[in-house]
Amino acid sequence: MIYKRTYRATAFMLILLLTVSCMKYGPAGTEDFHPSPPGEGLFIVNEGNFMYGNASLSYYIPRTGNMQHEVFIRANGINLGDVAQSMTIYSGLGYIVVNNSGVIFVIDPDTFRLKGSITGMISPRYIHFINDHKAYVTDLYQEKITIVDPVSFRITGYVPTPGHRSTEEMAQWKNLLFVSCWSYDNKLLVIDTRTDRIVDSLVVEKEPTQLLLDSNDKIWCVASGNLYRIHPGERKIEHIFPAGDQQSRTYLALNPRGDTLYYLNRNLWRMPVNAGSLPAVPFVRLPQRPYYGLAVDPATYDIYVADALDYVQQGKIYRFDPRGVPVDTLTAGINPGFFCFK
Repeated sequence: MIYKRTYRATAFMLILLLTVSCMKYGPAGTEDFHPSPPGEGLFIVNEGNFMYGNASLSYYIPRTGNMQHEVFIRANGINLGDVAQSMTIYSGLGYIVVNNSGVIFVIDPDTFRLKGSITGMISPRYIHFINDHKAYVTDLYQEKITIVDPVSFRITGYVPTPGHRSTEEMAQWKNLLFVSCWSYDNKLLVIDTRTDRIVDSLVVEKEPTQLLLDSNDKIWCVASGNLYRIHPGERKIEHIFPAGDQQSRTYLALNPRGDTLYYLNRNLWRMPVNAGSLPAVPFVRLPQRPYYGLAVDPATYDIYVADALDYVQQGKIYRFDPRGVPVDTLTAGINPGFFCFK
């Protein structure tokens, strides 16, 4: 019996060594992508699963219905990383923030090819551009916001946020930047972008996330199921709307004119930004799912809703026209959570 086990183990090791000796190491092969027309295309940032390193980037052309999956690894031969959080296009480059990998990849949005990367952060979440040489990066685990140069891809400074270790999304009004403090927090910080210092703060419900600036120069925030309309000049909350179920995360989006707010809380809702109360009837009734993102196409006004399904398999994207009529159902990557229009 001992002999048989030893023989089998030896045979297994020989097979393994032969297999390994034939394997090729190094980056995978890359593909060339033909760029879509300027201003046409939608990037879908797929988070993947935490600690699995399976984040991905999908690319969709609404006019043709063409969907390309895994475009980052296919174009560059390397994985996107662990938990892709957000993406922003600025000055002809796409900045993909990969949270748990602590990196921002910078790509050509036409070819998807890597142009550089920004490192040195613990857990970056979102990037907001102040000008061509200055951008702020929020972080899940640091009591500071990182200042980077988008051209040199280097860290140039910090905005200290004492007592607030989790900064999230940002919205700017003139020289004031409003920042939500998410994990176990309930504050909106107000930063003077000329001095990189906190000048004020507002108290909201727990764990505020999204911030958007509408056409009336009012900032919208969502926290614990409530919508907040904020007067940035006076730095005060103008109106609180009890938007829905606090156990279901609420997502916000504005139409291209900035005069209509969409919010996702179990169903899809729509309201004018100057409304005094919430709508009584949903704009689109949706099946009960773990919805994970919301966006409005700046060119067509079509609405996109991300569905994480069971958080394990590939997610779905539901596209509606401006009247709320279903247009298409798309398959994305695992946990699609952020949209970035080209």
